[in-house]
Amino acid sequence: MRGSGVRRGGGPAVRLRRRLGLEHNELRRPIDRVQRMFALGLLLLMLAAAPPLAFWAGAWSYRAGSGAERAERAQRHQVVATVTSTGGIGSSGDRYIHETVQARWPGAGGTTRTGTLPAWKNAKVGAHRTIWIDAKGDPTVRPRPHSRTVTDAAYAATAAVLGVGLPILLAYVLVRHRCDHRRDEMWEADWARMDAAGQR
Repeated sequence: MRGSGVRRGGGPAVRLRRRLGLEHNELRRPIDRVQRMFALGLLLLMLAAAPPLAFWAGAWSYRAGSGAERAERAQRHQVVATVTSTGGIGSSGDRYIHETVQARWPGAGGTTRTGTLPAWKNAKVGAHRTIWIDAKGDPTVRPRPHSRTVTDAAYAATAAVLGVGLPILLAYVLVRHRCDHRRDEMWEADWARMDAAGQR
């Protein structure tokens, strides 16, 4: 019916106030409002601290990664290695054993370097393969890809958000536990008063 009943709706601001426990409610105790206000304060702290810290961590990681990219690209380059013998056995740690080949490749200053390389399928004497070498002419891995720099920056930003959020979440859990304990005590006191009133 029109003009009767209680309006339970309201605009977004009203609903937000109700959800945060800021509206007047006879059933809500002061301890409930304390908990809600503390949660709101922690949320505002999270929103204020996490974005700038995540931006700073991501930017710092990106700059460091970009610097590593430039340094490795300047110090490493590709050369063609030629297999001189096959049938060797190498190991990586205590668990992995793999075949190797002996090869030669041009080193720094036009010198010829020789050494052991991991074998590949159908490797035979005289076969060629492009490898990466460092400034000393030793075999190494390819320079750092840009995708790794971007990924590391994303990880750093995520870690920054977690570093801020987890302590805040822990603080809320502790406050919530304390408030629940206080509510239980108040309920017990209310029930005790009702029992005492019923026995009169």
